[in-house]
Amino acid sequence: MASRNTSKRRFAEFLERFRSGYYSTETPDGEPGTGASENDSSGSSESDGKLSPERKQKRRGYLRQYIRELWPHWRMVLMLLVLALIVAGLDLIQPLFLRHIIDNVLLVEAATDWKLAQLHTIAFIFLAVVVVGQLLGIWRSWSQRLLNVRVILTLRRALFERMLRLPLDKLSEMKTGGIIARLTDDINTTTGLLQMAVISPGVAIIRLLIAMVILFVINWKLALTALAVIPPIMLISFIAIRRIRPVYRAIRKDVADVDGRVGEAFQGVRAVRVFSGEHREEQEYTIGHHTITRMQMYARKREIILWSSWGFLMALISVVIIWAGGYWFIRGQATIGDISAFQIYAFMLLNPVWQIVESLSELQRSMAAMERVFEIINSPADKPDRAGAINVEPIVNEIKFDNVWFSYNEKDYVIQDFNLTVPGGSIVALVGRSGAGKTTITDLVARFYDPTRGQILLNERDLRDYRLNSYRELLGVVQQEVFLFDGSVRDNIAYSNRGATIDDVIHAAKRAHAHEFIVNLPDGYDSIIGERGVKLSGGQRQRLSIARALLADPQILILDEATSNLDTESEQLIQQSMTELLKDRTTFIIAHRLSTITHADLIIVMDSGEIVEQGTHDQLMSREGLYTEMVRRQFDGVNIF
Repeated sequence: MASRNTSKRRFAEFLERFRSGYYSTETPDGEPGTGASENDSSGSSESDGKLSPERKQKRRGYLRQYIRELWPHWRMVLMLLVLALIVAGLDLIQPLFLRHIIDNVLLVEAATDWKLAQLHTIAFIFLAVVVVGQLLGIWRSWSQRLLNVRVILTLRRALFERMLRLPLDKLSEMKTGGIIARLTDDINTTTGLLQMAVISPGVAIIRLLIAMVILFVINWKLALTALAVIPPIMLISFIAIRRIRPVYRAIRKDVADVDGRVGEAFQGVRAVRVFSGEHREEQEYTIGHHTITRMQMYARKREIILWSSWGFLMALISVVIIWAGGYWFIRGQATIGDISAFQIYAFMLLNPVWQIVESLSELQRSMAAMERVFEIINSPADKPDRAGAINVEPIVNEIKFDNVWFSYNEKDYVIQDFNLTVPGGSIVALVGRSGAGKTTITDLVARFYDPTRGQILLNERDLRDYRLNSYRELLGVVQQEVFLFDGSVRDNIAYSNRGATIDDVIHAAKRAHAHEFIVNLPDGYDSIIGERGVKLSGGQRQRLSIARALLADPQILILDEATSNLDTESEQLIQQSMTELLKDRTTFIIAHRLSTITHADLIIVMDSGEIVEQGTHDQLMSREGLYTEMVRRQFDGVNIF
């Protein structure tokens, strides 16, 4: 594989992909479309910018949904169109004032007083038209912004609500960057679809038609001369934009890659320093941005050519109008006012031409963003409640695993034929080698996933018969990977119970033996702990997580190696109050250190997703089986997890 350790080589690879049409389309997931491969003469159905029939059908459905989102604002949309047309009309009549003043006031033989009176009257009306046009333009811009904000809020709220309820595997596929991009850039781009697809091109076409009609009414010969330059301008602009925009699409992707690498480097800054990776990260960052700079300069060069072409054609229009207009004036077939008005109208024609070209080019990007947004909004929620689902009773009499099988991919089962009955209030410990399925069992209890086959019963009723939100009110989870929010200690503990008072928070912290270190923080319970609790030690973060779970007062408690990040002293503090913490709760414990679960009512030994042994600590030790082997190895200093 060729080395990519220079920006020159990476830029060459970009040029190769760019020329092959790799960046010519944008897929619904935000990535560049792929062109035909070297071995595929037919290519992809979208490699040449054409959409597949399936995607066309989906896009039409998303457009209908977008229109439904706009329908509550139809009055404002209609007002925007009317305002845009009025403003366009007021702009287009302004050159006629200049033509009238030149031909009918300045160049006529009449008394000075009459000419001044006419000039003042027409100039006052001209000024009034300009002022009204500007005020209406301000009103239109504000109304457009207000509409955009309302639609943005509606879409962003709907998208965020759906994302919070997406299946975990779907969220994992999207990654953090993809989630943020959909909530920000894609929503903003989708909101601009109304402007790009309807208002901007619609008004531009109307302005163009009105201007052309006025030009032909004034002087059809001069109009034909001026309009002859318009088609080349549209063709050059359309081709140039179609060639420039893919470059910026590639730049956006590379910037995201570089920024993602920067985020990883700082999240793993300890690993970077331990393995002396500073120079490697500096080099990767520098090469990445140098490559982006090369791509930006490549795009700038094309833009300079585009704008230079525009400048040349604008100058050419001016020369042609003066030349042809002078000729027709000498022949007595045009006036000075005609020539002056034509000069202004010619330049006014360029703006709608540019708007039409840009709208056609930008429309594809807006449609792709719309697809990404509505694809998520229309995605099914994670475990929607069954018809007839009921609220769960706040009492756990029994949890039963009835022939439970589970697979993440519907092929390879990680849990097989799992049968277990757990009486309410029991403490169940799950032990086994890494990959045995312990965490998967607790994920099934928490309903992060549902069994592929079989069922889990709570009080003799399938968990799926209960409303999910109602069931999860019974749960408290302390995971091995502790997640804390960038806020105060109090906010993090109270996250499980927003109605908790400070006394409730302190009580939970004391039971988790976290109160002692919290009061020693600079601001006590109001201390800010940083992103993911970075300002705290691993043991302190774990104790806050336990306090958060306790504040929820759960009926079902899941401790997924909850003491794995505690030092010996902290673990002893937790163990001293473990009996009180677990009292009257149905508890599932995944333990790293087997010494912490000897008090469990039932110990389940798992291997390859199956139960191989079960019983109390003393019962299992007397059987001299796998559990006994694991205990002896661990106490002998051999860690098999």
